[in-house]
Amino acid sequence: MNEHQHVSWKTFLKDVLICSLGAYGGPEAHYGVFTDQMITKKHYLTEEELTELIALTAIVPGPSSTQTIVAIGYKVGGPWLALLTMIVWALPVVILMTALSFMYQILERFNVGSEGLRLIAPMAVGFIFIAAFRIGKKVVKDLLTLLIFLVAGITTYFFRFAWVFPLLLFLGGLTYVFLSKEKDLWHKITIKPPYRYLIAFFVLLVLSLVLLFAVNHPTIFLFERFFQYGYLIIGGGQVVVPYMFTDLVETYGFMTSQEFLTGFGLVQGLPGPMFSFSAYAGGMATRSLSPFLQAFTGILSAIAIFTPGILLIYFIYPIWIQLKTIKGIRVAIKGITVVAAGLIASAGVVLLRESGFGLENVIVLILTSILLLTKKIPAPLIVLLVIVIGFIL
Repeated sequence: MNEHQHVSWKTFLKDVLICSLGAYGGPEAHYGVFTDQMITKKHYLTEEELTELIALTAIVPGPSSTQTIVAIGYKVGGPWLALLTMIVWALPVVILMTALSFMYQILERFNVGSEGLRLIAPMAVGFIFIAAFRIGKKVVKDLLTLLIFLVAGITTYFFRFAWVFPLLLFLGGLTYVFLSKEKDLWHKITIKPPYRYLIAFFVLLVLSLVLLFAVNHPTIFLFERFFQYGYLIIGGGQVVVPYMFTDLVETYGFMTSQEFLTGFGLVQGLPGPMFSFSAYAGGMATRSLSPFLQAFTGILSAIAIFTPGILLIYFIYPIWIQLKTIKGIRVAIKGITVVAAGLIASAGVVLLRESGFGLENVIVLILTSILLLTKKIPAPLIVLLVIVIGFIL
């Protein structure tokens, strides 16, 4: 579909909400939900376009799956729809995680998020495998694409460092350009970057630092910390956790390791972006203040961590659209999409290994995959069904 299509914003945002309520398990699993809802059911974009966005957000600092769905909103309706997409996608779980920052003792007493939610992990792996299958079927067409797919998948299975992912994406694109037999790959184009978003990013960066030195208050300090996490991290929620743990637990002692890990374990069982964990962490860090300030800091922490990545994708996405008109860029994108498919497949294997190869997990994985392939049961209903079965068993 073309940029800024004539699509009902209400309908699109309803689909975004469905994605938000059905997106469990981190960025890779979210892409499976996006594939099911945004491509298979509604055709807002193609598998190739989604994989291009995944490749783009993989090399841009910030929450990768959030940036991907925001870019889809930008594609469909421009910057204002992209902003509404961000709100609908993140707000439900941010509010919930802020509320849960008040409930640590209750959560600990009732052990929420452990046994009853154990089947969510293999279910999420099913989403990932189906996404990898659908995208791989599109891009793996010959021996070269198969080799690139396998090299990307095997490499990221054994070497899961943040810098490996963008490096492989770059090398995949470079390989395709180097081996291409097409002529006139490069030509000049006029690019008009939307600098206002980049300027806004730097203004907020400087403002957060100035406020940090001018005002001695935990809320201001946490805003600056979470804003920093937002522009330093490439790769999404899983990557940011070690940085947050070092700061909030070991260095400043805002919470114990058990409290930190309880919140992180809880967010694994909730739908939506994993960066929403910042709302829980921000609220927990200020629980000695008034309830209002605790809730306010939780919400503000989430805004702080999401903002840099969203401003950067607002700046980069329009440039990306212009660059894609160059034949050489389109050729490179083919290699990048093959690598991205390999990365998704690798993530599925890694998460399956982490969740375990027990009979229960394998059955959930197979049933989830079958239900997604039949396209007869909506993704949120599959998730709800798995949670109910988990608590019953």
